[in-house]
Amino acid sequence: MSAPPPAARTLHAFSGGFLFPGAQPRRIRRILALAGWPVRPGWPDAAGAVAAWGHGPRAWRAESVAARTGAALVRIEDAFLRSIHPGRTGGEPPLGLMIDPSGGAHYAPARPSALERLLATHPLDDHALMERARLGAQRLQALDLSKYNAHDPAHGPTLPLPDPGYVLVVDQVRGDASLAMGGLDGPLPPNLFREMLVSAQAEHPGARIVIKTHPETAHGARAGHFGPQDANDRVQLLDAPVSPWALLEGARAVYTVSSQLGFEAILAGHRPRVFGLPFYAGWGLTQDEVPHPRRSRRLSRAQLFAGAMLLAPVWYDPGRDRLCAFEDALDHLDAQVRAWREDRAGHVALGMRLWKRAPLQRFYGRWRRLRFAGTDAAGVALARRSGRGLMVWAGQESATLAREAGDLPLRRVEDGFLRSRGLGAALVPPLSLVTDDLGIYYDPTRESRLERLIAAPLPPGGAARAERLMAALVAAGLSKYNLGAPPPALPPGFRVLVPGQVEDDASIRLGAGAVRTNLELLRAARAARPDAVLIYKPHPDVEAGLRPGAIPASEARALADVVVARTDPAALLAQVDEVWTITSLTGFEALLRGKRVVTLGCPFYAGWGLTEDHAPQPDRRRATPTLAALVHAALIAYPRYLDPVTGAPCPAELALERLTQGTAPHGGPALRLLAKLQGLLASQAWLWRR
Repeated sequence: MSAPPPAARTLHAFSGGFLFPGAQPRRIRRILALAGWPVRPGWPDAAGAVAAWGHGPRAWRAESVAARTGAALVRIEDAFLRSIHPGRTGGEPPLGLMIDPSGGAHYAPARPSALERLLATHPLDDHALMERARLGAQRLQALDLSKYNAHDPAHGPTLPLPDPGYVLVVDQVRGDASLAMGGLDGPLPPNLFREMLVSAQAEHPGARIVIKTHPETAHGARAGHFGPQDANDRVQLLDAPVSPWALLEGARAVYTVSSQLGFEAILAGHRPRVFGLPFYAGWGLTQDEVPHPRRSRRLSRAQLFAGAMLLAPVWYDPGRDRLCAFEDALDHLDAQVRAWREDRAGHVALGMRLWKRAPLQRFYGRWRRLRFAGTDAAGVALARRSGRGLMVWAGQESATLAREAGDLPLRRVEDGFLRSRGLGAALVPPLSLVTDDLGIYYDPTRESRLERLIAAPLPPGGAARAERLMAALVAAGLSKYNLGAPPPALPPGFRVLVPGQVEDDASIRLGAGAVRTNLELLRAARAARPDAVLIYKPHPDVEAGLRPGAIPASEARALADVVVARTDPAALLAQVDEVWTITSLTGFEALLRGKRVVTLGCPFYAGWGLTEDHAPQPDRRRATPTLAALVHAALIAYPRYLDPVTGAPCPAELALERLTQGTAPHGGPALRLLAKLQGLLASQAWLWRR
């Protein structure tokens, strides 16, 4: 991260891009203020500073004022990880800035920029920094993220990638500052792109050539250097929004003038042929058409990444409204891009109770509003007419829906495992939801997306991230609903917790073994642990009178040493040695805390070698993941989280902070009253499913 000035120094601006209202100017001003450069209109003195947005159309104003007053010229540009869409086409604000107090710019090689000086002089030899750089580059590729991200993921069904073995030629927009300022003594030659294409064909005789257009050109915002007239039997023009990492993987060689895709080509293992003088050229990682007179140092990929992505930019965390490390900005962008990729085509929602529709709209209707349908037939017809997929609340899926949907995308929706401060049955809105295109996590009769995530190898950095999240969750004492008082004083001895469940819950109907009721579970635990201190905790929905599963008090007291009512499960887990459960999420929460867990059913966390299982488990579950892998799948990769403060998709870590700080959504008095009416009218299900 760029070091801010010793004290805040006012940055005078003469461009609407800094001063006007709107998401982009507000974000830019906020990042600058946090970095010690508060933006103000007005005339500077010789000790002041003037802001210029790169070498944009109005940068001359700032340059002129700086020259007349003697004020410092501070040049500002987007960092190399920005948003879903380009700023010109999507209107999205940047996630980070390059702030150059020397007035230079990373794309203008005539004078040294702050980034060039950093790459030339910084030791870049700290082991921890290099490990961060290697991991950061790996995560970018694994998450399929780039500067702009309006592309399908690499495994998308509609990805129009050419067959591997092509030579990749990267186009750029005409008139861009990186071209106008890209030479040592002025603009780059206008025919340079033609020369590059000719060189690619001559140096790779017989190879297919793929020209990748810039995203702004594909959106019609700015013209590129190549067009349909350049395509022929050998040359293909690719203007579709494809994954840059997948595109680089299939390339045998990469040719660029100064595109950021050349930087990513280096990270992907290429040695790109470079015809301009971008920031990444001249360090021994590229084949340079034009030698750089100042750059004699040889850098590794990790050193280049550390300078360009970890040290030089100022990164911003929109959820926490503060400057942050690259890793936090990456987590934020990942949450945004994942939601866009899953929701951009829109959904038709089925089986959604009335009170759930507003939260679902906030979760899944950010880019294209949800449409709701009352019947399967109406939903399928609407989805086909509107080009949307189908979404159904998991417990409301009919036996025929998948068949009726045919080739339409179909996702099942359920609450996530870190949900709220309050019960779903009490109509408290969720902080997290899961969608599953294969099955649903509580149904072991068929494969779920969660099962695949648990069995898959962890992504780069996944284990460490899961362990940090697990530690934070345990330290904060959080659980799914985060309800209840501290537990009473418990008798000494080997303590076994038996969490009750809702007996008509789908996880019991589909995932229970021979033991299917709370009373049977309590009896089984007592029979197996006759000398233990048995602690029975009723399910909060059952305690609230909203769902079935109550054990008569006399029978509960005859089997359990202690019956704890309305007790915080996280605090209780800290005081027990073992948990016996059918399929309760409390078993998963116990694993996070290092407790021994015995299952009598088939919950999602059973069958992987982490629990003692007394019921048959699916043959599919043959992998032996670590606890960190289970946690990563269940709390990071499977759910999506919505920040109740900003209303935007957010990473799991921020959702956990909101729960800890008490800023998670609450039901409010109207929803609490509606919840009580729902309990009284439970038999009238049609009221709650429309």
